[in-house]
Order: sequence, then structure tokens, then C-alpha cells
Amino acid sequence: MLATGCFAGSATSDRLRVVLPFPPAQGMSPWSDDALLLTRLGIAEPLVELDTNGKPVPGLAESWAKVDATTWRFRVRGGVKLHDGTTLTTQHVADALTKAASASPVPRAVKGLGLTAKADGDREVVVTTTKPDPVLPQRLSSPNLVILAGSAGTGPFMLKSLQGKDTAVLDAFAQHWAGAPQVSGVDVRFVPDGTARAAALRAGEADVVHALPVAAAANLDGGQLLEVPLPRTVSLHLNTSKPPFADAGLRAAARSSVDPNALAKGVYEGRADAAQGIYGPASPWAGQRTINHPTAPATPAGQKVVLATYGDRAELPEVASVIAEALRAKGFVVEQVVREYSLLEPDLLAGKFDAVVSTRSYLLDTGDPFTYLATDMTCGGSYNLARLCDPAIDTAIGQAQDALKVEAAILATDALVPLVHERARIGVAQGVTEVAADSFERHLITKATRRS
Repeated sequence: MLATGCFAGSATSDRLRVVLPFPPAQGMSPWSDDALLLTRLGIAEPLVELDTNGKPVPGLAESWAKVDATTWRFRVRGGVKLHDGTTLTTQHVADALTKAASASPVPRAVKGLGLTAKADGDREVVVTTTKPDPVLPQRLSSPNLVILAGSAGTGPFMLKSLQGKDTAVLDAFAQHWAGAPQVSGVDVRFVPDGTARAAALRAGEADVVHALPVAAAANLDGGQLLEVPLPRTVSLHLNTSKPPFADAGLRAAARSSVDPNALAKGVYEGRADAAQGIYGPASPWAGQRTINHPTAPATPAGQKVVLATYGDRAELPEVASVIAEALRAKGFVVEQVVREYSLLEPDLLAGKFDAVVSTRSYLLDTGDPFTYLATDMTCGGSYNLARLCDPAIDTAIGQAQDALKVEAAILATDALVPLVHERARIGVAQGVTEVAADSFERHLITKATRRS
């Protein structure tokens, strides 16, 4: 639990005290999942941002134009200062994109594109791909593609220190191109335990708390809770590469044991939406639809299932426990594994578990679902927890065909079982305003965030 005085600043200072659930796993590397910390805390910025509808809008690039099917020209803002005091150049931009495109692993948003970037004069950068890509501007909005020159970003806050996986200290950057921040700095503490995060808000030890547990949300005053529907789905991933879930009938048995409505009403206390499919209420274009499951459930006969999840999101272990009981009732023998995400991820990506309860934003990288689908549901996908490999599905995703038809094909395999669609629950102390209500979860603290 957080103790009183865990932050250097007090509630009377003009520094914000922020509590986040996920500690940096790779030292704030922009080419890892840590990139979200860089944008949520206002440390670094991409060329392009997304508006509330997922449309690309200017970021560090003030405009862009498509030259031909594989070439785009981006005009970089003039006079943008880096945190080291130097001025952002087109060479900085080209170098940052080139490093991202050659990183290992390559960021999801640009994997397989063969992206190259070259400075062309003082204000323009030419970006090329090896194949046509109509959503390249959206891809360049990915947090993995923030523009850094060395370790210097351009955001409204400068990272001054990072203490392992415990704390970070940020100071305001008064020379930010869009104007100085409204607070003098941000003190961040990484607290994986949801109960402890909620306790910090109730005790007056935090100004902004991300990912509040459902149970804690019910005890907050209305003005202290910011709730935002997310394009984020909690799902059960069944590992198709090995027994027992290499068997389609046993996958169908597992899928049929799950009751999304009960999870939404029970574990989430009505603060999440039961999943119809991959896409939820944050995506009105998905609408109402019926998913067909052609494989009849088999009868389990004591097959062992190792079911894993992570405790950084407070509800996931409880969801996993409910699913474990449902699987046992069907005839499976279930062993549960719960760790912090940073400790679980290597085994997740290695396919060591039979089943995984995980939460993913299906619009995170580009504002359209196909980057997520390519990463999570194709044979070569870098985050394919279900190990699903279906050439027909790969082709449909690669051609960016109808997202709902692709969804139906994926769910027909029973490799992925959508459970609930989440809402962001952000705790905000009295007097703190302009915390970003971002359905893409890229922004939290901005230059406008303040304490009155």
C-alpha cells in the first residue's frame, strides 16, 4: 500500500502526483510498450495525432500529402524545441523514424512496411514504404513512433529521473511549441496493485490515478471518477499450437463455458460491457451482429489447462478465477498463473500457457483494427497469444477486407473468446482539471492539466 508522504510534492504545490499501474519494462524505450508512458505523460510526441474519431490530425507534422502509392511527404513544424534546448530538424525526424523501422522487434504499426524516411530540406521529410499503405499517417501516430533526438523529446514535460520500476520525475518544459504547461512538473509512482492505487487517491496522496479497480470506483464521488468507453477488449486466448486447445472441439467447449454477461455484471459491477465480438461500444460502426460457431463442443476428460493472466489490471485475476471455475465445471483440470505483466510477458510471447486472459486495445496503433488484427491474429503476428495460423484469415487481414467479416472468421475458430469491453476509470482529485479523456489511452497528462 502507498504510505502518506510517498510523493515529494504536497497537494498544495503545483506539481501533479500521478499513480500508474504499469511500470516501465524496458527503461522507457519508445520501441516497446513503454512508449505509451512517453505519450501519456507528455514526454514525447509523434508526427501525427488521432482525433476522437480516429482521424489523423497534425502533431509535430503540420501537414502531409500523398505523392504516390508508396510515398508521402510530411511538413515538420518550424521552431519546435527539444528538451536539450536544440531545435528539432527534419534530420532528427528522419533518424527517429529510421531507428524505429529497424528496431528489434519492429513496432507493430510499421512492421512489414519496409518504411524509410529521408529529410528533404529544412521543413519536409519524405516517407516511403515498399507497398501501398493508405493509412500511413495513422500509423505514424503510434506512440512507438514518437520523435526523439537521442533521449530528448519535444513534449510539455521533460523526464528528469527514472528510478527503476518505482518512480519517475518530470519537470515542465516551458519552451514547448504549443505553450508552457499549467503545472511545474509531474511526480509519478508505478503501483501495480489496484487497491493501493485507489487508496492513494482516497488518502489525498495522489492527484490522478489511472486504471482504478471497479470496486474502488463505486466508492468515489462522481466528480472524482472519469469513465471513458474504450476500444479495448478483455479476451480469453486459447493456444492453438498445442494440446489441449489444438483441438477445435475442446476450444469450443472452453468458449461455451464462458458467460460474458455474468462477467460484466459480476466482476465489473456493470462498469464494462459484455462482448458480442472483438469490437465494442466505442466503435459504433460495428453495430449489432451475430457470431457463428460452427464447431460443436467436445466433452473434456480431465485435460490440464494452465491459465495465465496479470494482476496489474485489478479485474483480470478475478476474471481468470471465474473462467477457471467454469472450465473445471466442463471437465478441465486448471492451474492458474498470475504475475505482474512485465514478469509474465516473456512467457506469454513464447506461448508457454494453454490459455491467457488479456486485455488489448484493438485501435491502439492506427485507429483502424487491421494493425491489431495483423499483430494478434496472423501466423507471423508478434502478439499472437492464441498462436492462430489460418492462411485465409492472413490474406483477409493483409488485404484490409471488411473488419466484421474478418472478425467473424477469427471468432469461428474459437481461438479467441471476447469477454467484456472495458472503460477507462481514472481517479481525479478535487480541483484537478483537464485530465485527458482519451479513448485511445495515449494521453493522460497534457500541458492543459492543472490544479485549481
